[in-house]
Amino acid sequence: MNTPSDAGGRAGALRRALWSGRAGYGFVAAYVVLLLAFGVVPTVYAIYFAFTDTDARFAGFSNFTAAAADFRFASAVGHVALYLLIWLVALVVLVVGLALLLHRLTASAVSRSLRFLYYIPGALAGAASAMVWLFMLDPTVSPAGFLLRAAGLGTFGRVIEPGHLAVLLALIAFWTGAGGWIVVMYGALNTISSDVIEAARIDGAGPWQIARHIQIPLLRKWIVYMVILAFAAGTQLFVEPQLLSQASNGVAGRDYSLNQLSYDFAFQNNNVNTAAAISVELLVVGLVVAGLFVARSGFFDAD
Repeated sequence: MNTPSDAGGRAGALRRALWSGRAGYGFVAAYVVLLLAFGVVPTVYAIYFAFTDTDARFAGFSNFTAAAADFRFASAVGHVALYLLIWLVALVVLVVGLALLLHRLTASAVSRSLRFLYYIPGALAGAASAMVWLFMLDPTVSPAGFLLRAAGLGTFGRVIEPGHLAVLLALIAFWTGAGGWIVVMYGALNTISSDVIEAARIDGAGPWQIARHIQIPLLRKWIVYMVILAFAAGTQLFVEPQLLSQASNGVAGRDYSLNQLSYDFAFQNNNVNTAAAISVELLVVGLVVAGLFVARSGFFDAD
C-alpha cells in the first residue's frame, strides 16, 4: 500500500526530471540561436555572394576563377600551407610530448603550477598575443634582443621579413594555443586506467614503450580533434599577419594569408563577391580535411 510520503517522493522525482529536461533544452536552444545567428546565416550569406555578381545575378564559378587568377592568390596559398605544416607538426609533437612529461610528475603542486603556467598565454586573444610578440620581436626593446642581433636580425624589419613569417606566426600560434591543449591532453591521460599502466610496467615496459603503445594510441581521438580545430583555425590566419603588416608599414605584406587577401578584395577593391568566394573555398577545404580525419581515424567509433 502506497503511503502519502511515497506518492510525494515520486511526484518530486518527476518534477525534478521534468525540470532537468527543460533546463537541458534551454541550454541547447541558446546554443542553436547563436549558431544560427553567427554561423549558419553568415555562411549562407557568403555562399550567396560567392555565386552571384554585383547585380545579384547568378555568376557560376566566375568569382572563384577570378580569385584564383589574382597574382597574390598562389603565394597566399603557399604561405598558409607552409604555416600550417610548421604549426600542426609542432602542435602534435610538442603538445603530446609535454602532456606526457607533465603526467609523469608525481608532485601535484608542481603539476598544478605547470598547468596554470601553460594555460596563461591562452587567456590572451589573438590580437593581444600579437601585440606581445610585436614587443618581443623588436631587437631594440625585446628582452631576447641579444639573440636576435646574434642571428643577424638587428632591426624589426629584418625579423619580420616575409621569408621568416611562417615560423614566427607558428611560434605565436603555439605560444597562444598550445597550453590549453596540453591541459586537455593531460586530462585525457588521467582517464587511462592505472591498472593498464601498472600491468605494462610489470611486463617490463619502460616510459617510452608505455607512451608509444598505450598512452598515445588511447589519445588518438583527442589528437585528431586537436588537429581538426587547429587546421580550421590555421586556415583562417588573419589577425597576426595583419597587425605585423601594420606595425611594419607593409614590410610583412597585407596579403600574406588568404583571409588577408579576402579582406583586401572586400574593403580595398570593393569586390565582396570574390572575397566571399575565397571564404567559401576555405570553408570547403576545412570541411573536407575534417571529414578525412574523422573517416580515417574512426573518430566516432565506440572504444
